[in-house]
This record gives sequence, structure tokens and C-alpha cells, in this order.
Amino acid sequence: MKILKYLPLICLFWIIAGCSDEFLELTPEGTPSDATFWQTTEDAESAANALYELFTDDEMVGRGYFWFINASDDMVTGRVKADPDNMKNFICTGDEGYIRDIWAKKYRVIKRANDIINNVPEMDIDPDLKNRVLGEAYFLSGLMYFDLAYRFGDDRAGVPIIDRTDLSDYNLPRPGSVTENYAYIVSEFEQAADHLPYFSEYDASDRGRAHKTAAYAYIAKTNLYWAQYDASKYAAAVQAADQVIGSGEHALMNTGNPAEDFRAVFSSANNWSSEYIWSVVSNTQTGSILPGVMFENKGWGKYNGWGYYQPTRELYDSYEEGDARRDVTIFQKGTVFNYFGEEFTWTQTSNNETGYMFGKYVEPFSDVSRVNPNGDKPSTDLNVPLMRYAEVLLIKAEALIADGKNGDEPLNLVRERAGLAPLTNTTLEDLKQERRNELAGEWSDRHFDLVRWGDADAAYAEPLHAQDGSIVWPARPQFDPAIHHVWPIPPHEVESSNGVLTQNPGW
Repeated sequence: MKILKYLPLICLFWIIAGCSDEFLELTPEGTPSDATFWQTTEDAESAANALYELFTDDEMVGRGYFWFINASDDMVTGRVKADPDNMKNFICTGDEGYIRDIWAKKYRVIKRANDIINNVPEMDIDPDLKNRVLGEAYFLSGLMYFDLAYRFGDDRAGVPIIDRTDLSDYNLPRPGSVTENYAYIVSEFEQAADHLPYFSEYDASDRGRAHKTAAYAYIAKTNLYWAQYDASKYAAAVQAADQVIGSGEHALMNTGNPAEDFRAVFSSANNWSSEYIWSVVSNTQTGSILPGVMFENKGWGKYNGWGYYQPTRELYDSYEEGDARRDVTIFQKGTVFNYFGEEFTWTQTSNNETGYMFGKYVEPFSDVSRVNPNGDKPSTDLNVPLMRYAEVLLIKAEALIADGKNGDEPLNLVRERAGLAPLTNTTLEDLKQERRNELAGEWSDRHFDLVRWGDADAAYAEPLHAQDGSIVWPARPQFDPAIHHVWPIPPHEVESSNGVLTQNPGW
């Protein structure tokens, strides 16, 4: 993707003009400004490329943002680290490490999107490029609000929505409910879908940009989350999912060999397969560091992974017998894989707490040239998936079942690829298991699934175990579903608002 190559240069305008909530007014002589920047095709392309620049940050799609997901019963932190441990134990403050900067960075992308939406329509450039750039801006705006809304918002308060018609004041109150956010997010993604091309219409150099069915997929997911508060949104989730399914752009990778097919989903050779919806574009210099973060610490003398986010016995035991996804998703003692060109048998090191390691992102470690040699930035040439076609099918299945309809067809497509027999009259419990087993260790956010299903209280009342049955994480009776269904807004954001931005109750 060519935007990765030029990211250090394309962000000059926003760096100079100010891209944090301070919004610097100083403009050094000779640098671009609003009056001089929005003129050429190159300006529009640079503005669009800058939307993706922060995706290389750890807070966005690396170790830091995964701390939210680490709260679930599928994994433990894996290494003693106070900040993620406090989040997992629901005793955090919102000022932990990478978490405290997430709020500002999401709004920084939103500012860049708003600048595009306010300026590009008046530019005299190719109409197709204009549509694409606008579509990318609407998509990234919707995605940033989505990430903020469901993690920090509920029916008591949403997250601030920036008024595009008045960009003079970014110190705004929270809407009365997150449903206002969801309505806005859906409208952003709808605008994106109207403006964007299909993925298949992109040249190879533009792969990784927002595209039409990605927008529809996130409309479906937004409506699914919205349905907690308004059951009519289940039908809207199905309708949006059908836009993806009926597009002819996507299909599950399924050749009839379940283990190999599922393993192939997480191969860099299939970064742009029929299952791709939305990913973090990565290479050996930049992108998501999650593969190295999850890789075994000490690396058996060859590569020093970080050893975070280790699967639990609870996750391992949740798979049905014969489910081909289990041994691809979870490595244990005796698992054989290709490690830097050699056949290697996985062994538990002294740094591993559970006796397991997530295996989905291991494939690039078959070749040293496909891994960032800088162990402090352990990205690979595997694009880490944020949304896969399988999740779209599961969103449709869940929405149908929750709406009292039959979800067998989309759910069984996922089961069939895993080598499992079809089910009839599938229930929400069936869906919960399929979603857990298909998407374990990914960005689908198991923790929030438990929260929105009302299952978190019971799940966190139980300890988590290692392969040998020992307890690796004690029960967490301190989880209060009336408080901990959302996360604390970073305190410095609240304090700097002079009383305009309110903290979530109980935090």
C-alpha cells in the first residue's frame, strides 16, 4: 500500500497546523495552511493518506489498545505489568500508559476527516478521486467514533460529537445517550458506502484503503451494538450484513480442508483474500506490532517476542472436539510449526504463565525476512485483521437469532469451514460459542461481547486457569456490571474540559 511509504511526509500539514486537542495556531513561514493546502490532486491524496498515519501507533492497533480486550476470560496479560493488570481487574483509572492517549488520538483522526469533508468538495479535482477521498474521511470518522462510543458510552452518556459546521470549539459536552453516537456513526458509514469504490476496483497500490463493503460491515456491527437499546436495529444489522454478503466481493476461504483453510486466513499471502474486510496494513518496518507482542518471550533463542496475551484453559476447553480452529488459534506443548525455516516444536518457557500461546499471527515467523528486525517494533508482513467476512456472517446470525428469526444459514457457513456438523434451530448460546471460537485473539472484543450479552458478571466471578489446571488469574468479584460495562475516560481529558466533559459514574 503506497500510503505507508509516504506517511512521514504526508502528515506535515496536520503536524504544522496542529493535530492534538491544543490545535496550535502557529504556522511557520513557508508551510502549508488552509488557504494554500486544499488546491491540488496531490493535496487531496495526501490528506486522505494522513487519515491512516496513526494506525501505526501502539495505542491504536498494537499492544496498548489490546488492553481493553485482555479484560476477557480468553486470556491473561502474560507478563507482570501493572497497567493492563489493573484494567483486567477493573481497578484502573483511565490514566494507564497507552490508554490515556487513545481518546485524543481518535479525535485527532476525526479532525483530519472533518478537514477533508469541509474542504475537498470545493476542490477542482477528478470526481472519482474526490468521491474516494471523501469516502475515506467518512469511513475513518465513523470508525473512530465507533471505537470510542461502545467503550466509553452507554444509555447515560455518549462521547462528544464534533460539529463540522463550527470547528472553533472542541470542548463539547457528551450527548445524553450513546444511541446518539450510534445514529451518527451509521450516517458516517452510509456516506462512506455511497462515496467509496468496491475493494475489487482498487489497483494493487491502493489496497488497504477504506472500501464500500467495509463500510457496510461496520454499519452492521454498529447496529448490532445499538440493538442493546433498540431491538429494531437487529433488522438493520441484517440488512447491512446482506449488503456485504450479496456484493459478490467476499467468501470464506474453504477448500474442504478445515485446518489448512483456517490457518491460511492468517497468512500474509492471503492479506487481500476473499475474507478480507478491514485490516491493519503492515510490513517489516511499520504496522501492527501485535504478532510480535503475542509471540513467546525469549523466542527459544531466535527471536525475542514480548509474550503478552496468553490464552486460558477456559478458551481452549470451549472448543468442540474436532473443531479445526482450536489448534490453529492456540499453540500448546507439542505443537509443531515452521520457525525461521525450520520445523520447531512449541515449548513453554519460564516466561509463559498458561502453557499456551496464540498461534494466529505466527505464520510470518517462518522467514526472518518477513519480521521487523527491530524487536522493539515487532511488526510483520501479515496484515492483522480488524474485521473478517466470518464476523459479518456471525453478526447476521446473531441479529437474526436475537430478533426471533432463524440464523442457521450464516452460522453454519462458519461451522462448516471449521469442520463441524451443521446445527438446526440455532440459539443465542450457539452463536456465543461460535463467535468466541472463530474470533479468539482478534480485535472483535470478547470482553464487550460478554458485557453486552449480560454474561460478564458470571464469567468474571470465576478464576482463570493454565493448561495444567492451576489458577493463573483469580476470580474478579469486583466487576460491577453497573459500572464496568464502560471504561473510564482519561482523567486529564475530563480535567482539561473545565467541567464540560463528565466522567463515567463509578470510575
